[in-house]
Amino acid sequence: MPPATSGSAAIKQIDIDRTADWLVRRGLEGTPEADLLSAFCERCNAAGLPISRALVLIDTLHPVHEGTVFRWRDDGEPEEPVRDYGPSDEGDAARVWQTSPFFALMQSGKEEMRRRFAFGDPTDFEVFREMKAEGHTDYVLLLYRFAPNETIGEMDSVYSSWATRDPAGFSDAGMAALQRLVPALSLAVKTSALTKVAANLVNVYLGRDAGKRVLEGRIRRGVADRIDAVLWFSDLRSFTAITDAARPNEIIPLLNDYAETVITAIQEQGGDVLKLIGDGTLAIFRADDASDASVRALRAVMSMRAKVSKLNERRRAEERPTSTVYVGLHAGEVFFGNIGSVDRLDFTVVGPAVNEASRIASMCRSVDRPVLVSSAFATALPAPDRQTLVSVGRYALRGVGHAEELFTIDPALIQPG
Repeated sequence: MPPATSGSAAIKQIDIDRTADWLVRRGLEGTPEADLLSAFCERCNAAGLPISRALVLIDTLHPVHEGTVFRWRDDGEPEEPVRDYGPSDEGDAARVWQTSPFFALMQSGKEEMRRRFAFGDPTDFEVFREMKAEGHTDYVLLLYRFAPNETIGEMDSVYSSWATRDPAGFSDAGMAALQRLVPALSLAVKTSALTKVAANLVNVYLGRDAGKRVLEGRIRRGVADRIDAVLWFSDLRSFTAITDAARPNEIIPLLNDYAETVITAIQEQGGDVLKLIGDGTLAIFRADDASDASVRALRAVMSMRAKVSKLNERRRAEERPTSTVYVGLHAGEVFFGNIGSVDRLDFTVVGPAVNEASRIASMCRSVDRPVLVSSAFATALPAPDRQTLVSVGRYALRGVGHAEELFTIDPALIQPG
């Protein structure tokens, strides 16, 4: 049996208490997780708790990433301190997760797993063999679970691992310090992670600008700003016919493929996607200078057309249904704010200009043009960009009290869909 007290025996209770207080303060301040872990490990080493490697892992709520892992090491070797990881429920990722000591610890229902390599404990997981080969003598895994009513999706616990190269491993005092301090560290990590979850959710579901406004507390019902903006309304050509003919399991992937091209093109030019309505997209471009917003919207259209062309090449090669995107652009004044009931609000834009943008987009089918813009949009463009437009005539739009001259991009300049 190894000695009961060895290695890191000089840790003082006052240092543990001060570090616990420090963790609480850093958690309240919202210190980024990687910075928090690095500073924590350095404080522990300075206090006589010899940590050589550390890892903290927490799941999140995100449409792409399943969670984030944070790492620290004392030897200066290059290592990515922060890494997002994808779903671990299938393929190689599932195999790696299900053969990991963290998975085994979770399945056991316990909070701690320890291997004292210096005293002959088994290296029954690949990571244990790697750590022993690198000269670590003791390796501790800790798992702190959230209460059932505190979980969000898969975000239900904080995992961490701690290694030392001290010849005697972690002492009893060192283990007591980890067991006292790591829950406080985990709580600080959880606090920071929840802040990011809130930001991710409002950005993904409301759009970046609307999400920012909500997080800033601008959530009072009926409060709206009057703004000038370029409005983008788009939808897919022949979407109803495609859905009638396609297999049910093809519909969502098709929508995701085309939504990706539209949203990426809009965001690359600083636009803000406010709403996805079936196959339709409502977005705005804002700027102090109307010509700047109009130019960025026009660039987004050109970029989107190029992306759709490449997407259709791929989908045709895969023998999957294809479409193209109809876009209507308009410039005008809108109200931007909270609309709805006391318990269900939507942060969006409303006003006649929004309706007009939608009607312009719907005219694309009638005149067989992939892009139509209003005279207000055309007027806002600088002269060189305005020269890329050609008139398609004047039209009476449903719900609009005046005839509107509409323009399209010169067919010689636009990428085929």
